[in-house]
Amino acid sequence: MSDPMRVAASSVGPDELERGHPKARDWGGTIKEFDAFVRARTPAFLRLGYLLTGDQHLAEDLVQSALARTLLAWPRLRTSAEAYTRTTMYHLQVSWWRRRKVAETFPGELPDGPGVDNTAGAVFRISLERALSRLTPRQRAVLVLRYFEDRSEAEAAAVLNCSIGTVKSQTARALSRLRTVAPELAELYREARKP
Repeated sequence: MSDPMRVAASSVGPDELERGHPKARDWGGTIKEFDAFVRARTPAFLRLGYLLTGDQHLAEDLVQSALARTLLAWPRLRTSAEAYTRTTMYHLQVSWWRRRKVAETFPGELPDGPGVDNTAGAVFRISLERALSRLTPRQRAVLVLRYFEDRSEAEAAAVLNCSIGTVKSQTARALSRLRTVAPELAELYREARKP
């Protein structure tokens, strides 16, 4: 993602916007404002995208698609561009989940090598990633919203466009499933937090 403007405006480039492209006739903000927004917030969006997808490349695709939509909505956004982009990322991810996809399989245990980080924190992260990959997409999104972004049940429900009861039940099911598929996480978490 070397040039944020090219990434976000893949269908309408910044040069076309500045020259008065038909899609940009009602452009309320400047390209420079959008460029500054993209450059400042892309790392945070990539972290969120990775948490939602579990894959760096899919996260980049998700961020690119969300920023493209944000660019098209930029004239009416003003101060809520970040919220719009995050909500767009959640909605895009949910729509991608609904598409049929080829099932992925993870290889067996990775061999220990000279460059492998064998600390408790690395073991915890690997175990957590494997456990999260076994959750349903909606359960994973609820956990990201509730525990990574520290959102309330009402906020998570609003972002996912579902009821508070659904957020509560999906959270309970996700945590129960994590305890079932990865009981070692509780101990690994305690070891990773030791000073």
